[in-house]
Amino acid sequence: MFIGGLWLFLNNVKTTFVRVNALFFLLLFLPMVEPDPLRAQSGSDTIMVMEIRDVIDPRMNRYVDLALKEAREIDAKLVIIDMDTPGGALNDADDISTALLEYEKPIYVFINKDAASAGALISIACDSIYMSSGARIGAATVVTADGTAAPDKYQSYMRSIMRSTAEANGRDPKIAEAMVDESLVVPGVSEEGDVVTFSTSEAITHGYCEAQVDGIEDILARQDIEDYQIIYYQKSSIEKIIAFFLNPFISGLLILIIVGGIYFELQTPGVGFPILAALVAGILYLVPYYLNGLAENWEIIMFLVGVGLIALEVFVIPGFGIAGIAGLLLTIGGLSLVMINNDWLDFSLVPLSNIAIAFTTTIVGLIGSLIVMFFGGVQLTNSRVFRRVALQDVQTREKGYTSNFQTRSYIGQQGAAYTVLRPSGKILIGEEVLDAYTRGEFIAEGEAVVVIGEEGTSLKVKKA
Repeated sequence: MFIGGLWLFLNNVKTTFVRVNALFFLLLFLPMVEPDPLRAQSGSDTIMVMEIRDVIDPRMNRYVDLALKEAREIDAKLVIIDMDTPGGALNDADDISTALLEYEKPIYVFINKDAASAGALISIACDSIYMSSGARIGAATVVTADGTAAPDKYQSYMRSIMRSTAEANGRDPKIAEAMVDESLVVPGVSEEGDVVTFSTSEAITHGYCEAQVDGIEDILARQDIEDYQIIYYQKSSIEKIIAFFLNPFISGLLILIIVGGIYFELQTPGVGFPILAALVAGILYLVPYYLNGLAENWEIIMFLVGVGLIALEVFVIPGFGIAGIAGLLLTIGGLSLVMINNDWLDFSLVPLSNIAIAFTTTIVGLIGSLIVMFFGGVQLTNSRVFRRVALQDVQTREKGYTSNFQTRSYIGQQGAAYTVLRPSGKILIGEEVLDAYTRGEFIAEGEAVVVIGEEGTSLKVKKA
């Protein structure tokens, strides 16, 4: 009923901007009506299975954190990670491995294809490692965005993490270090110039795999667990919605709504809906990236400062100068950096494609908002909604309207700016303080002015 009513509303709304927002909210609520599937078998022992089948990044970091919380809530006897990953971000892999080491109950990993780089670190953090036929583990050298080896500070940090993690679970720390550093030689395992990468049989030989298995059930059979139920962790509807808003296309649409909403609210002050849409879009843009660890506090502050500087330029400072340009750069930078997993503007480990997508999304969103302002502004002023809330008639002198309450003419008289005129303020003529405004220029307090016109209750002035 809700979706049908919203769709009916969508077809009857004439304003383009409102229609875009109504469609946006329709997309927001659609995923909520679908129940989360839960695959399970009946049994007394609960086994939680989580899948790591993508790159290791802030989203995967959050996924593992939520899965472990769910495992605690259902009191899972055992957690099994079904892994196939090429690796990913070092800081996120470190967070995940730490969480696995601190988990109170056993965690096993089933490597059904690859546990490379960050995946190797996560696997070593598990209590037991099982691999399928043809699987691989290792090659944990830290690389930059272009695929070359990262500076030694990153390699040293990765070696220390691999070594300490291997020691915590009783595995050979030298082998773990050799998965990172090709200069390390481990007798019988690696030669100089080779980074350790184990096949299933090699991993078994050197204590980095308990056994070759065919699947999850095979692991449970080896542990003599017979009466069990397997629960595959799946994201909730809220998490699916968060993932939906992380899509670059949706991010660009939200940027369009943020900028467009602010613009239309300035065009029709008091209406309320455009600025409400902008606030909601801002929340839906920033919160998903913040929850997934991409948006840092300083990036959000950068964006807010940028918006503040633009507002300062528009409402306080005349013209468009340093504050406006700085505000525009900070706004674009903040919106873009929120999407990038950088470390205080350190992009050495960020793929160039991610940087390009982030800045392209922001620029396209801003250009789209300008297009909506240009074409949608005309349609908005001609819409029935606008005519209901805005005064359309013009009260001209020809129709008998006047608001000139001056008792005498001041045209040609000189005075001084009693306050700053930007462009309106007050001037002093003789001992009289009068309302005045300029043709747009800025006049500082105390500067000499001359009256060039009288309109309404104010005097039009310019610099003398």
